Amino acid sequence: GLTVSGGVDSPYIWAKTPDQMPSWDFFDRLLRQANVVTTPGAGFGPSGEGYIRLTAFGGAEATREAVARIRTIL
Repeated sequence: GLTVSGGVDSPYIWAKTPDQMPSWDFFDRLLRQANVVTTPGAGFGPSGEGYIRLTAFGGAEATREAVARIRTIL
């Protein structure tokens, strides 16, 4: 249910926040409701607003688990 990019030649996946939600609000929702830590795109400047960043540094299985948890709240 999210529009994503990245993950090719990079361990980062960028996801557009739903319904133009501010990145800090979506970060908070994911943390509280899905127990998933992301990085709000606003921390990367104006162009990052409206996105969150996920990382695959924790491994593929951890990334799959995070995505599964995010799906439960969308």
